[in-house]
Amino acid sequence: MSIIEKAMTRHGPLEPGGLTLMPIEHEAAASAESLIEKAAKKQSSAEADRVPVAEDAPAEARAGDRYSQLGQINLVKLHKAGMITPDGEKSQIAEEFRLIKRPLITNVFNRAAPVKNANLIMVTSSLPGEGKSFCAINLAMSIAMEMDHTVLLVDADVAKPSLPGFLGLKAEKGLMDVLLDNELQLCDVMIKTNVEKLTLLPAGRGNRYATEMLASEAMSRLLQEMANRYRDRVIIFDSPPLLATTEARVLATHMGQIVMVVEAEKTTEDQLQDALAQIESCDVVGLVLNKGKALLGTDYPLYGY
Repeated sequence: MSIIEKAMTRHGPLEPGGLTLMPIEHEAAASAESLIEKAAKKQSSAEADRVPVAEDAPAEARAGDRYSQLGQINLVKLHKAGMITPDGEKSQIAEEFRLIKRPLITNVFNRAAPVKNANLIMVTSSLPGEGKSFCAINLAMSIAMEMDHTVLLVDADVAKPSLPGFLGLKAEKGLMDVLLDNELQLCDVMIKTNVEKLTLLPAGRGNRYATEMLASEAMSRLLQEMANRYRDRVIIFDSPPLLATTEARVLATHMGQIVMVVEAEKTTEDQLQDALAQIESCDVVGLVLNKGKALLGTDYPLYGY
C-alpha cells in the first residue's frame, strides 16, 4: 500500500464527516453643536469613500463590505501560465480542479452531516516548491466559477507571500496588519478583484512573532468572523509548507479541511508522513499529486486526488 493510500485510509475520503470610533479632538471652546457637525462631516466623508455596490454584486458586497482596494488580476498572464481563468477554454487542468473542489464544497454546505469550519480550507505541502500556491489559486478560481458561492483567497504564507505577485496585484497591508492594528478591519485590506466572486486577503507585513500571532485569540476571533459572516463564502488559505515553518501547524488547528499537495517523484514517504503528523487535529485531509508524468497519450500533467 502506497503512502498516499495509507494517508487516505488514515484520514478518510473527503466526504461529510467528521467602528472603531474616531476620537474627536477636544477643543475647550467648542460647543456640542460644533462637535456634532464634525462627526457628521467625518461620517459623510467615510460614506463617500465607500465603493459603490451593484444590486447584483456578490453577497459579501451586498452585505455592506467596503473595499479600500480594487485590483485587476492579470488573467492573460495566468492563462499563459496554464492556469484556470474564468474565460479560458475547456482544459484538462480545469476538469481536474472540478473534481478536487466538489467534495470540498459538499462538506462546506452539507447540513445533514456538518464539518466544523468546513469553509476554512488550507492548501499546504510538506516542503517549498511542491506547487501549493499554484493549486490554491486554481482551486479558488474554480470555486469562483460556481453559481452560488464566493471565494476569499488568503495569502497565509506570511514569511514568503506570493499570491499578489502570481495574480499581478499590488498589496501593502494584509492579514498580519489586521492582527497588529485594532483600528484596521478586514475590509480595509481585502482586494476586490475583477473576477466577480473572488476577493484576495494579502499576507501583509512580516513579523518575527508570526507564529504567536496566528496562535492568538485575536486570530481565532478573526477566523470565526471570516467563517461565519457569509453563508456562501469559501475561504482558501495558501499556507506555508508544514516542514519548513511552524506557522502552518498553528493555522491547521483552526481549519475544517486541508488539501495536502505532494510533488510526484520528489517528496519522500518519510517527509509526507512527518507532514501529515503535523495536521492530525484536522479530520478532513485530502492529497493532490502534483507535477506527475503526463497521462498516456496526452500532454497534460497528472493531478491525482
